[in-house]
Amino acid sequence: MLDGPDGCGKSTQSAMLSEWLKSQGIEVVSFRDPGTTVIGEKIRDILLDRDHTQMGNNTEVLLYMAARTQLWKERIAPALKAGQCVVMDRWISSTCAYQGLAGGFGIEKVIELGGDCLERVWPDLTIVLDVDLETAAKRMDRPQDRMEQKGDKYHSMVRQGFLKLAKYDDVTAIDGARDIDVVQEDVLSIVEKKFGGVDES
Repeated sequence: MLDGPDGCGKSTQSAMLSEWLKSQGIEVVSFRDPGTTVIGEKIRDILLDRDHTQMGNNTEVLLYMAARTQLWKERIAPALKAGQCVVMDRWISSTCAYQGLAGGFGIEKVIELGGDCLERVWPDLTIVLDVDLETAAKRMDRPQDRMEQKGDKYHSMVRQGFLKLAKYDDVTAIDGARDIDVVQEDVLSIVEKKFGGVDES
């Protein structure tokens, strides 16, 4: 699973990882969180709508978790049961960093809630792409959604939240500000080290 602050390059790296795994003969499915399912995409629209300025942090936590549980039920659990390799663009680590630390809900409380809602809270491997605010801003030269509009102070705390997660087992942070191909080399190296080649999903 790839995660990190807005503008870190996670979506690009997730797609590149999926293509590489497919080239190794592995059956891969890729999902984004929140989203992918019909319900998840509707929740995503609500969360990112710039008109929803009054939304509270606790509401964000619950909506993100609701989209996540639906994604697990509809897509992830069946894929894992079928023996497919699942590559995720964000997961519970995002809620830990954004709403947990930056929003003040609490990282441990997010994890506890995830345990109540999900059959499985953490992926086999989480790679956090760390990036500074200046680099991230340059990469997001487009209209910003509601979460992206929260300001530098908030997003600085989001970055801190992701770096705090690196102390957890199976969470690794790497420098996402470098060239795309260099970052991919690191991602593939971590994946191969974790799974010992391409025999596992």
